[in-house]
Amino acid sequence: MTKAGTTVVRADPPAPAVRLPRRRGIELALIVVAVLLSVYGYCAVGLARHGTVPPGAAGYGAGLGVLALVAHLAVRYRAPYADPLLLPIGVLLNGLGLVLIYRLDLETPGDRAAPTQLVWSTVGVALFIVTALFLRDFRVLQRYSYVCVAAALALLVLPIAFPAVNGARIWIRIAGFSIQPGEFAKVLLAVFFAAYLAANRNALAYTGRRIWWLQLPTGRVLGPIVAIWLLSVVVLVLERDLGTSLLFFGLFVVLLYVATGRTGWIAVGLLLASLGAVAVGWLEPHVHSRVQDWLHPFATIEAGQGPNQLSQSLFAFAAGGTMGTGLGLGHSILIGFAAKSDFILATAGEELGLAGLSAIFLLYGLLVERGYRAGLSLRDPFGRLLAVGLASIVALQVFVIAGGVTGLIPLTGMAMPFLAQGGSSVVTNWAIVALLIRVSDSARSQFDGEVAA
Repeated sequence: MTKAGTTVVRADPPAPAVRLPRRRGIELALIVVAVLLSVYGYCAVGLARHGTVPPGAAGYGAGLGVLALVAHLAVRYRAPYADPLLLPIGVLLNGLGLVLIYRLDLETPGDRAAPTQLVWSTVGVALFIVTALFLRDFRVLQRYSYVCVAAALALLVLPIAFPAVNGARIWIRIAGFSIQPGEFAKVLLAVFFAAYLAANRNALAYTGRRIWWLQLPTGRVLGPIVAIWLLSVVVLVLERDLGTSLLFFGLFVVLLYVATGRTGWIAVGLLLASLGAVAVGWLEPHVHSRVQDWLHPFATIEAGQGPNQLSQSLFAFAAGGTMGTGLGLGHSILIGFAAKSDFILATAGEELGLAGLSAIFLLYGLLVERGYRAGLSLRDPFGRLLAVGLASIVALQVFVIAGGVTGLIPLTGMAMPFLAQGGSSVVTNWAIVALLIRVSDSARSQFDGEVAA
């Protein structure tokens, strides 16, 4: 527009901000599907074994549904922007774990684990709800990083004073009550690692001396890294637990790579972990026997002593084929005392087949991917490392367990997340999902209202 020889240009009005969709309806629909699939599996076991629907199917479905609904309401109220896949995946995996444990209980009437696992699952969901309601900001955890590492070390050392169970000192058993402190320690260590690396990421990446292709930081910064490696070896020697030490050290190496962006740390981490595992594998009799079973899984059959646990697990996977024998129709109970814990994946492989096993791995993959996505979307370095660390715990644990029962790597005594029998494990996994819910809510809410139409 021109007025008195002056040109006036009107600016375009600013584009209105767009509110990000909260997607809680999608989450609720997926939770309903997860509960229905779990109830279907429960009924399928009863039909296969007895020809009738189990009498407790309605109660099981109602209980699982109520727990999932209350958890959903907590997320809807306190974390409205959270990822809609995290909670349904946790519900489905937990429900499938209860179905598999119930199926194996039918083979061991004197040792029923499903009712106890349901109680621990309730405790885990309750912890999830408490975390979602009262942990307003995950960055509060950064203030207590050294408290977390002190508590984690205490939990790791405590089982040494108790008798070994199945050759490993990872349990605390008092008056019939047992817990596995290492399960809780891994979350506390993830908090400490994330806080330490967030505070020292520049020193780790850019200071120190360069040797060949690796930038080594100063001794003050490098000290905790060496200490963590030595701690993992000490835990392996004293507790005879290969899985826990690999998990802790692998977690730190992954976070170190994410914090610095230097691939050399991956190579150093793999080298140190390999050296420690090889040394202890030769020197520690319990670990050495597991390595020998891994190298020669059919040695006991050739010696006329019958199949061991690993060979029986391989037979179960082979019997399952592509589509499986059907829930309740397998023979994985022949594996023995660890069929409900370490080797529960063999039951899934035999009765659900390669197709069902692939679906389970896809669920774990989605859980890990959504955790990584939440972390990479955050501007806060501590939150980014915390989300990656928590997701990596699940990824490393699934790899170590699945690799052990399929003969890819030596067997360890860890529990499959959500699936295996174990109260400490299921409670800890629900805590991990709760923290990922909180991180993903912060990751999306920071962009709410900033996206132009």
